[in-house]
This record gives sequence, C-alpha cells and structure tokens, in this order.
Amino acid sequence: MDFTGKRVLVVGTGVSGIAAIRLLAAKGAKPVVLEGNEKADREQVVSRIPGGIGYDLIIGNLPEEVMDTLDLAVLSPGVPTDLPFVIKLQDKKIPVWGEIELAYACGSGRLAAITGTNGKTTTTALTGAILREYYDSVFVVGNIGLPYTEYALEMKDSSVTVAEVSSFQLETIHTFQPEVSAILNITPDHLNRHHTMEAYIRAKMNIAKNQTPEDICVLNYEDEETRKMADEFQASVLFFSSKHKLEQGIYLDGEDIVYKPEKEKEGTVICKTGELQILGVHNYENVMAAVAMAAAYGVDLDVIRKSVLAFKGVEHRIEYVAEKNGVVYYNDSKGTNPDAAIKGIQAMNRPTILIGGGYDKQSDFHEWIQSFDGKVRYLVLIGATKEQIQKEAAECGFHDCILKDTFEEALDTCVELARPGDAVLLSPACASWGMFPNYEVRGEEFKKYVNAL
Repeated sequence: MDFTGKRVLVVGTGVSGIAAIRLLAAKGAKPVVLEGNEKADREQVVSRIPGGIGYDLIIGNLPEEVMDTLDLAVLSPGVPTDLPFVIKLQDKKIPVWGEIELAYACGSGRLAAITGTNGKTTTTALTGAILREYYDSVFVVGNIGLPYTEYALEMKDSSVTVAEVSSFQLETIHTFQPEVSAILNITPDHLNRHHTMEAYIRAKMNIAKNQTPEDICVLNYEDEETRKMADEFQASVLFFSSKHKLEQGIYLDGEDIVYKPEKEKEGTVICKTGELQILGVHNYENVMAAVAMAAAYGVDLDVIRKSVLAFKGVEHRIEYVAEKNGVVYYNDSKGTNPDAAIKGIQAMNRPTILIGGGYDKQSDFHEWIQSFDGKVRYLVLIGATKEQIQKEAAECGFHDCILKDTFEEALDTCVELARPGDAVLLSPACASWGMFPNYEVRGEEFKKYVNAL
C-alpha cells in the first residue's frame, strides 16, 4: 500500500502507537492521532510524539466528520475491536488494521510468528537466538517488548523477523502471512477482551489463516485445541510432543529431544533435557517449538544444538534472583494467567511462599491452587483479585492466604515468613495492570527489593 498523503488514524499513544506514528510519517502518510482518554494531558501526549512529524491530535471521542476523512485506521493492541467508534469505522468501510498488519505491510524479508497462551516469549527469544547464529540480519519483535513497527523500515529482503504476536494483535490482520508460524498451546486467558473461548481460539488461529501449503505451522500435539487446528489450516503442519514419539516432527523421548524430519527413518537427538539451562516440561516444549521453527528455516542442527544449550531463559520467567539468608527468590512476573503460574509452581523444588493476585481478567484460579501440591506454605495476595482468589482457595481446601494492600507490604510479609530452605516466588497468575504499567515493571520492583535485602 502506498501511504503517501493518506490520512491514517492511529489509536493509542503507548509504545506501539508511537512507533506506528513514526513509521507512517516516514512512509509519507498524514497521521491522525487519537488518545481516547479524555482526561489525558495534551502536553504530555505531545511530548511522547517525535518532533518533526506533522499530525492532527484528538483527545477523547473521535468526531464523525473526522472519520469521514480517513483512509485507514491502525489500532494499538490494547484497543478492543468492539468499541462503538471502531464498529462505526468498519461500517463506513474504512480498513481497520492492527500494529502488526501495518508493520508487515511496510517490512521486508522472511517472517516467523509465534503465538499461544503461554511460552511465547521464551520460544520467540530462543528462536531469535538460534537464527542469529545462522543469518546476518535477524529482528526479534512484537509482544516481546519491541514494537514490530519500530523496526519495519530497517528490514531488508535478506532479513528474518521473529515476532511474538498476541490474540489482541491477531484480531486485526488482513494480509499478515508468516512463512513459519507456531501456536504453542491454548488455555483460558483474556476472556474479558474476547468474551468466549471460541473467539479467543479463533483470534489465535488467525496467525495461520493466510498461510499456504508452502508455509509451515508448528503445533503442540499434546494440546487438544492446537492438535485439532491441523485439519483446518492450509499450511504444512509440523508437530512437537512431550509425550509421544512422532513419525515426523520433534518430540521428547525420555531425556532426549529428538528431531525427525519427514522420510527419515531415524531422528536426530538435539540435546538432553539435563543439558538445558531452563527447567520444566513447559520449557522443554518451548525448546522443541523453537527447534522446529529453526529447522524449518534450514538452520544446521549443530547450530541449533549450540544455541539451545547456551540459552539461559527469559527475564521475568521463573528467573533466579538471589539467595538471601538461606531463602531463594524467583521472579515469575510473566506468569500473568493461572496456567502460566502453574508452570511456575511446578518448577519449585522446595517449600514456597507464593505472591499472587493482580488485575482481573475473569480467570478461574481453582486449577492453579490445586497445583500447589503441598509446596505452598503461604499464598500472599494483592490486587483486584485477592478476595476472589482467597475464596477459590478456600473452596480447594487451602486456607493459608494473607491479603495485603500494597506490593511492598506483600514483600515484607514474605521476608518475615520465609525460613532457610524456602523459596519466595512471584508468580501472580494475573496481569499487572492497575498496580503496575506492565509485568516487566512488576518484576523489576521485585528484583530491586530482593537485591536490597
């Protein structure tokens, strides 16, 4: 699409929105910036937008007379598609794109894209690390914290981009077509946004909707929902499995992670799980997905093995922080839903004091609480969900809950309760919103506190 002279609405002035504004201006468009918070300070909004860019700024509601002048609208990921003004834009036949659709339209090179409820960031980071050992120009972008739009103009025909994409971002794709995609797993999440599991699953499936038989989609054989998707996709499917030996794909055989391409009688052992620097079956699955994607890009298996063994994991995901007075502290701030937090507690090998709670995404916490398996001495709760979690804990027969008003109070309580040989684990099972801008800030605050002990 030629953006020259086009009036393009950008909704949202966060990191993604600002990157989109910058990209559109560079492509010759005339951005119209909408900050929907009518209480936002105009000067503060203006200060976030790079100088030298000509744009119109609207704070609050979008007037209909402005709608009628638009050629395109670009939504930041946090903007729901069912807002009245978005529906009105669609009724007026104005194309509504997401940030990743804009980046894809402006970028160059080959694309690998990864989604799923859990494990996206680890898999994206590892896939990027492997590809960087093999290709000269690799970009790792998306929901991992680096807007796709920020780097689109730097991409060359020889570049490979690895993108972590969320269900929010996938709601608004049109031509977005990764050469290799992956859907890692599906468990309930973001139902406050998508309303139903069916809608959430369909959003995730959009990652492969434009793929052809020449493209590859990597799917989790052990996840019922992702296994069913194989029958619906046009892409060639490559499975990974933690429980079954596959005729083709990548699988866990005892302690061996085995890659078995089509038509080969024997698979190749990539590594043993005991050689990895990341723990837990969920991480073995993340490794398998990354290996599958890298192999699909033709990376030598020796290069894959070297990269996998060197990988130390992702910040904020079951991250060792420090040992203080015989107590080990782990930061799992990226455990933003119950299923992710289950993986966090499963990785613990000592009595644990667990910090949970946060923003209400209409999650059910029963399964998470049932996964404690006698490991959790106390559950220290914060945020909007603390009473709900306490209630569901009682229903599961767990009564050692302590409710606190602030994050610092929760941390103080953990230090007081912890004994030598214990672990303190921040794995909230909830998003950070309402108390922190994002899970990264939450994790950094935890680490700062622990390191100061």
